[in-house]
Amino acid sequence: MSGSDGRSDRVADFLDGELPDDVALFLAEGSVDGVEKLAAHGERVDGGVLVVVSGQNGRNAFTAATGLDAFTFAQEAMDREGEVARDLSGGGCPDCELDPEFVFAFVEEENEEAGGLYAEGSVLHAYARCACGVAYADRWVADA
Repeated sequence: MSGSDGRSDRVADFLDGELPDDVALFLAEGSVDGVEKLAAHGERVDGGVLVVVSGQNGRNAFTAATGLDAFTFAQEAMDREGEVARDLSGGGCPDCELDPEFVFAFVEEENEEAGGLYAEGSVLHAYARCACGVAYADRWVADA
């Protein structure tokens, strides 16, 4: 089943901030090992594959495809602010104009006590690695 924009319901639900126990992975064509294997479990998007899977399985898939620990990578990426496309399939590197090789994302549920963005709704956290090698992060309130 798919949403009105052609995305699978699972991807649409994730982007709407409704799947806080899942993670999303975008892998650009030819950028990392395992893109073809993951395509069977996700959906092809412009420039690559987008997969939404349960948290631990997603972290394992990220490690298998990139050779990196998901949370170690996220900590590295948090040091640089960049722009990740709201559909997770692209972005704006803070150092160049190349697209990301991969994106790792998760949802944090609305938390009024935390304030800021978190009081406005579920927040998507996205961590990207540019083709130039720079890791960067972005976050935004989901559209749900």
